[in-house]
Amino acid sequence: MGEDEILDTPDHTEMMKNKYTIFFLILYCLLIFSACRLPRIIVLDDPLTPEEHLNLGVAYEKNNELDPAIKEYKLAAEKLPLAYLYLGNTYFQKSELDKAEKYFKMAVEKLPGNADARNNLAWLYYTKKTNLAEAESLALKAIELNPAKEPVYRDTLEKIRALGPR
Repeated sequence: MGEDEILDTPDHTEMMKNKYTIFFLILYCLLIFSACRLPRIIVLDDPLTPEEHLNLGVAYEKNNELDPAIKEYKLAAEKLPLAYLYLGNTYFQKSELDKAEKYFKMAVEKLPGNADARNNLAWLYYTKKTNLAEAESLALKAIELNPAKEPVYRDTLEKIRALGPR
């Protein structure tokens, strides 16, 4: 190159245009490829019945997997009030007595003829040493509702009465 020759400098505007074009092309590719993921499976309806959720919860509970059992019982409880009794029992096993009380009360309310719900709430009150008059009443009603299980319910009643005056 001679001394009087001047090198052509690239047009600044053209360079910027190319940079923006490349930037938008990369951005476009990223958007396209991020949208092309594997298809997702979305379950709109629960394939299990409330009874199947209850049975699955029992299986988890037998394996001492209490949190998965609770999850299944809650799914069952949406349509099967008996699941409230199972929830109370599971929370009782976890020593979460306030939650157990909540679910036992719901079971008593939604299943007024269920003697086990009443007995279990009575036993919870005995364990907490609170509401002993109500506990006694619950145990007596359990005996009345299901005389076939009177020995079990009477044991609860006697233990409550042994704690003394209510």
